[in-house]
Formats: sequence, C-alpha cells, structure tokens
Amino acid sequence: MSGLRAHVVVDRPRFRVDVAVDAAAGETVAVMGPSGAGKSTLLDALAGLVPLDGGEVAVAGRTVERMAAPRVHTPPMHRGVVLLGQDPRLFPHLSARENVAFGPRAAGTPVAPARADADAWLDRVGLGGLGSRMPRELSGGEQQRVAIGRALAASPQVVLLDEPLVALDPVTASEIRGMLREQLAGVTTVAVTHDAGDAVALAERLFVIEAGAVVQSGPVRQVLGAPASAFVASVADMNRMPGVSARGGWTDAAGRVLMGADAGVEGVALAAVFRPGDVRIVDGAGLNAWAADVVRVEPTLAGVRVRTTAGVVDVAETDARWAPGDTVWLHVDPSRVRFVPLG
Repeated sequence: MSGLRAHVVVDRPRFRVDVAVDAAAGETVAVMGPSGAGKSTLLDALAGLVPLDGGEVAVAGRTVERMAAPRVHTPPMHRGVVLLGQDPRLFPHLSARENVAFGPRAAGTPVAPARADADAWLDRVGLGGLGSRMPRELSGGEQQRVAIGRALAASPQVVLLDEPLVALDPVTASEIRGMLREQLAGVTTVAVTHDAGDAVALAERLFVIEAGAVVQSGPVRQVLGAPASAFVASVADMNRMPGVSARGGWTDAAGRVLMGADAGVEGVALAAVFRPGDVRIVDGAGLNAWAADVVRVEPTLAGVRVRTTAGVVDVAETDARWAPGDTVWLHVDPSRVRFVPLG
C-alpha cells in the first residue's frame, strides 16, 4: 500500500518497543498510550532519528528502513517524513517567512518562489501578513502555526505529530486543531496525542500502545467506546470493570453483580463499561448496588467527581458530602452498561 507501513522494533535496556502501524495515503491515524509506552520512540524511529533493531519502514511504497537482508537505511532528510513536536523549534535568526521557506530552498527552489510559497502557507495557517516577524515576536500559538506551515511547505509524504498542542492554552489549541484538520486533509499523518478530543477531531483510526506493544486498534470512536484496558477507559472517560457474564446478568471477582444486564452467554469474560454520569450514590444496599470507599473528591464545572475503589461517579452537587475514606453505595442502571470482551 502507499502511505505508511511500518513494523518498528527498538530494544532498550529493560524496555522493548515492538509496534506495527499503517496509514493509507492521505489518512490520519492517532497513537495514544500512557507515559513511557513507546509513542515518541515510535515516531523517532519512523523519522529515522532512532535506529531500528528489527522491522521495516516503508513510505509511499518505498522501503526507507529495513533490518533484514538486504539492509536499507535512508537518512532522515531523504525519507519524505517530517516530525512536528511540542516545541516549534523555529530558527531564531530567521523570520517566519524564511522559516517556512527553509525546506523548499534547501531542496533547490529559487528564493523568490520559495518566499512566495511561504507567504501562501502563512496565509493558510492564519498568519497572513506576519511573515517578517521573528520567532521572538510571536506567541507560542503563532510559533506553532509557523512550524506547521514549515512542515507542510516541504511537501512531505508523511507528517508525524508528537503532541503539538499540549503546551497551548485551550482556546489556542482548539483553533490550531481545526486548522490542522483542514491543512492535513489528504496528507498521510501519524498523530501522537494524550487527548481523546484530538484523536476524534483529527484521525480516522486509533492505535493504543502500552508497554511497547499495540493493545487495541480500530476506528477512533469504536476503540474509545469499547476500551480494552484501564488506560483506554480513562482516556475515554469511562468506568471499566472486568468480570464474567452470569445467569441473569454479570458479576466480577469482588462479588459486584449487575442483575438484568444483557451480558449474553453465561461464563464469558467481559468488562462492564459505563459512564461516570450514569452512576448514582444511593443510601444503602440494593439491587445493582455495591459498596465502595471514596478515594478522592474533585470539583468539576457541573458539580463534583467522586473517585472510589469501584468506579468514578459524577454528581451534580457543588458541596461534596463525601470525603476520602467514606464508604458509599454505588448504583448503575443495567441499561446504561455496555459489555466488551476481555482480551
């Protein structure tokens, strides 16, 4: 296939990344995972900044890295891949225009056309008329826009995004997210993010990496709606409780039971998945209710979030009646619960 096809194997002391990812031509795929999972190592290997210990990387149908014979290694500058990270890394001695024009000029484009193209890219990223400004005269969001223009002006075959919005305030991040969605249309992209909103907004498919391996992949909303691990459930803002289908419902190892839940065939390992807003704190034991200890109470815009040893609860109250260590009873309506297979 054209686009990107990669199997990245990188061995480090006490850590190994063994990840296969692919993106069709013009497709954006997202990569998520906890800190230390291997996401940045994956991007660095795709960019040619980290040598492979095994596997292969192909860009637009051309093998740029392969460990098996015959061995292939294409230097980073000749891969047709650009990496854009949290730090814009603009050349401080060059204006915004010259930063964007740098790639085309390095590739042999004459000065005047390169500068004209740079101005066109600055218009596209929302910085029309600011080409003469130096990086120190630009805000953090404006610098990131210049970095995006510089990356795309080089006509890359693959763009790698390593959480480029994480250091920006919410309003600026939202604006640049929308701009990225427009400007990356038709560009093969791999976007590492910690934000489910970024994944939904930018990508068609999602790869989840944990401990150096892919643990779940598929269409973004499908993955987030059926979390295969506690990490994915956290990112998707869902409760996830492993258990097994039982006669007339579902139960877990701690004895928590959901009666009347449509869990399917008895004896199948399933995780019960439900939203914090679908859980209620009730006065005592009852059908589909279980005891839990309060771990933490967090204020939210709508009230409070109560984190317990058996799930997270969103409560529309501004004055929390609970404190860490309290025992509460949680209730969830079985009709609000989804069941997903345990891997």
